[in-house]
Amino acid sequence: MADLFWLSESQMRRIEPYFPLSHGMPRVDDRRVLSGIVFVIRNGLRWRDAPADYGPPKTIYNRFIRWSRLGVFNKIFAELAGKGPGPERLMIDATHLKAHRTAASLLKKGLFPRRIGRTKGGLNSKLHAVCDGEGRPLIMLLSEGQMSDYKGAALMIDQLPEAKVLLGDKGYDADWFREALAKRNITPCIPPKANRKIQIDYDKVLYKQRHKIENMFGRIKDWRRIHTRYDRCANTFMSAIALAATVIFWL
Repeated sequence: MADLFWLSESQMRRIEPYFPLSHGMPRVDDRRVLSGIVFVIRNGLRWRDAPADYGPPKTIYNRFIRWSRLGVFNKIFAELAGKGPGPERLMIDATHLKAHRTAASLLKKGLFPRRIGRTKGGLNSKLHAVCDGEGRPLIMLLSEGQMSDYKGAALMIDQLPEAKVLLGDKGYDADWFREALAKRNITPCIPPKANRKIQIDYDKVLYKQRHKIENMFGRIKDWRRIHTRYDRCANTFMSAIALAATVIFWL
């Protein structure tokens, strides 16, 4: 098939150092299997519908699940994003990802939360992200859909890289968040909420650059198994998001 996706040799060389070691029999061709994983996630296919060019669907599925549990895809994203140039400008935002009934219909089982919540839009998850000035994701966090923006920011603030300014919408207009940024010598470019007694000035021209993080969410949501969540386990869904962000922005 002419429209199949294949990772290039140069791309494989960049991510191979983060693969787990193979024990016993050699693994099936990493490039073929990983390309198949990307193809399935991007096109929203069932694993059984993966094209035969990528090998047995069970091999592709098992590799994705096993490496997701090991945190391989999250590590690849974190390492490649961390090696980028130090950003002068950061952007923060969050978006909802609808949970399909196959992911949200069963009661929660196991030790780990599934990160699926209920809002007016139904059952969904929420992806919080911090990007650099070019709209490339640096930090990502998956939470229940009802979690507020500033609570997500509280979970990510300790991981913020050094920067001069941070752009965010009104959902991040909280005194504690502005104070936390000031301690890090980061200037907030956040419009104040309408109910503030004393309005806070911000750079309206610079704020227009915030569309780049919206564009980032749009590009990640183009991958159909991310736009709609089919994975019950939060770690596998987050691995799909990390893999998409890596392929789109860091390879």
